[in-house]
Parts: sequence; C-alpha cells; structure tokens
Amino acid sequence: MGIQVIDPKEVALREKKRTVVMNTRKLHAWVHYYPNPGDHDELHCHNEDQVFTCFEGECTMRFPDGTSSVLKPGMAALITGGSFYQLVNSGTGPMILMGHRSGNQDNVMIIDYVTRQDIRKTGGPKVRNSVSADQTPA
Repeated sequence: MGIQVIDPKEVALREKKRTVVMNTRKLHAWVHYYPNPGDHDELHCHNEDQVFTCFEGECTMRFPDGTSSVLKPGMAALITGGSFYQLVNSGTGPMILMGHRSGNQDNVMIIDYVTRQDIRKTGGPKVRNSVSADQTPA
C-alpha cells in the first residue's frame, strides 16, 4: 500500500456505507457513514484501542453509565479496548467519522454490552433507524 492520501468525506459520500480504507497486520482504518439523524448502533466495545475523528455532522457517543459526549467536526474520541459505547447520529444531516483501530480488522471482536458475546458471530451490530438500511459498524 505504501502511502495513500484520501478524503474521508469524499469516500463516505461516494460509498454511502462503512468502508475499510486500510487493513494491515498492525492497524486498520475505515470511514463511517450514518446518513440519517437518529441512525445508531448498539452499545458495544472492542478488544483493541481505537480513535474516531468526526469529519461531518454530529456524533453523540453514549456510555453504559447514562452519560454521553458529543463529537463535532474536527473532534476525536480516544477509546481504550474494552470501553463500551454507542454511536448516534445526533445532527441534522449525514454523520461522517473516520476510525482507526490497532490490529487487523479480522482479529477484532465486537462485544455486545448485554450478552457480552462477540456479535460478529451472530451477524454483527447494525446501524439502526426506521428509515435507513442496515450497515455493519466497526
């Protein structure tokens, strides 16, 4: 792969779904696209550390203790492996995030908060909204 320069907003608006843009032994990166206000995934965590950067819209990250944090364009969330969160498009239009996680994506678990099971084995969590199509988040 060497060096590749991308525009995460362009990737999101072109693909209109979660799109992996890098996947190596040590790191993987993807662009998240949640098209509609209210789109969200389920409360979950991963076994690896990760970073989300907001490029467009507004993302509310909800946590198991009932608190939340809002990401706006230019802001980043630094998440240690094992920390549960939920992503919600809390803006008025599309939400575009770019995520980076340690390790190859094939080795990462998606742990559901309620069952504490790896949801990849059961089809994975989906982006949910009564209007949108399902998408698999990271």
